[in-house]
Amino acid sequence: MEAYDLAQLALRIAVGSVMLAHGIKHARGRDKTSRWFGSIGFKQPTLQWFASTAAEIGVGVLLIVGLLTAVAAAGVIGVMAVAFVSVHRKVGFWITARPDEGWEYVMVLAVVAGAVAVGGAGSASIDHALGIAGVLRGWVGVVAVLGGLVAAGVQLAVFFRPTPIDEGTAPGASA
Repeated sequence: MEAYDLAQLALRIAVGSVMLAHGIKHARGRDKTSRWFGSIGFKQPTLQWFASTAAEIGVGVLLIVGLLTAVAAAGVIGVMAVAFVSVHRKVGFWITARPDEGWEYVMVLAVVAGAVAVGGAGSASIDHALGIAGVLRGWVGVVAVLGGLVAAGVQLAVFFRPTPIDEGTAPGASA
């Protein structure tokens, strides 16, 4: 295994594990997470709970094993873009801003996911074993990143309707 492959594996496992952990946390807290989505301005908060839980668990597992890596990385980018717009942008850069959290964390996860999408899964992946790792990187990774951003924009356009009170506050202790 080359150093590059080891680096891609480490990035995939790190981001995948974070996403998987968030998804499991959301799965265990359906009511709390649904109420939180409603409190920040999402319509159909139970649907948002389900979509976020499924997306985070799904992209987490896919990244960890290196399957459809560019698509999974695009999912991370979409989730982080929604988190940025709906919660973190109002607070500023620093995650240590309390009681709410800034956007440095979601930015780092999104940028690492973008690097994985463009760079590819590496040799320690199911993509490589299936012979598709070379196809799912480079410009295909760039297109996947853009697709993640478009999906986030659609979700926000359809479901995110913050009230003026929501816009002025950023409930940072997310579910």
